[in-house]
Amino acid sequence: MSHPTVIDSFRFFYPLRVRWAEVDPQGIVFNGHYLTYADVAITEYFRALGIAYPADLSRDGGDFFAVKTLLEYQAPARFDDELQIGIRSMRLGRSSLTFEMGIWHAGQLLTRGEVVYVHADSQSRQSKPLPQWLMDRIQAYEQGPIQA
Repeated sequence: MSHPTVIDSFRFFYPLRVRWAEVDPQGIVFNGHYLTYADVAITEYFRALGIAYPADLSRDGGDFFAVKTLLEYQAPARFDDELQIGIRSMRLGRSSLTFEMGIWHAGQLLTRGEVVYVHADSQSRQSKPLPQWLMDRIQAYEQGPIQA
């Protein structure tokens, strides 16, 4: 990732409390759970935009496939921490959609990451352009005023 994740650059946050089943014997969140956190927060991001996932995203015969994930761990999350998971669309390509994620606890950045999806035909898995309605909805949301 080329730049630090700054909390003020996100307009969407999803709160999540770390559950006992998500921590390892050291008492910190097992690394694989951060991708689950990202997935849940991205689904809620779509909900905030009024997009029913997966129904609306697959209505044109397309689907979204995760092709790249990147996580950078700054500090551990622990059992019962109240996390704020920030999600924002950082790039809309011809057929790809890149999300940036930041996870904070008490104002401290714990983890940052990226998730890249490619829009493709659900049967052939050949890439196809992002639906215009989706790009319009994301751009309108991301360019609007950030709510505190």
